[in-house]
Amino acid sequence: MAQYTTEFGSIHSYKKGGITAIDDDPKRYVFSNMFEVAAKSAPYERVAVAKNFEYVIESAKAEGESPWYSAAHDEFVIAMDGKVRVDFIKLTDPDAVVDPESEGAVIVQGQPIGEAMGYVVLSRGHMAMLPVGCAYKLSAAETCTIIIQTIDGAVTQHKWAQFCQK
Repeated sequence: MAQYTTEFGSIHSYKKGGITAIDDDPKRYVFSNMFEVAAKSAPYERVAVAKNFEYVIESAKAEGESPWYSAAHDEFVIAMDGKVRVDFIKLTDPDAVVDPESEGAVIVQGQPIGEAMGYVVLSRGHMAMLPVGCAYKLSAAETCTIIIQTIDGAVTQHKWAQFCQK
């Protein structure tokens, strides 16, 4: 039996993977590396690395402080390496900040109005819910990678041709 070793990647050390198609056409698949996408992106630029109908997984470089975001639906964030802090504000009037019919995250203009809800600090593999009705801000003292599960929207960047291998 073959022995396999799991090697965890990071924004500072990753290997780009590949594909071995068995009885299929490789053109039916695309692959990207979340760490490569984050490493080559601006801080908090949210780049889609997976898509299923309207849902996306975005990869982002966490570095310094992000703008405030909000969405008309729940989102989730996972720290893939390093540590990232997520601050939350319960919005006084969420509908004034984000259209309740919109999809995906939006950047909140200025300081959000509402009550501070606290914060969480995520390490590799930790996940936090980004609940509807709040604003959130991400910050990282050292550069790391996060992924965000959301709906394709205004801040989602599509750079498939730049990062995907076919």
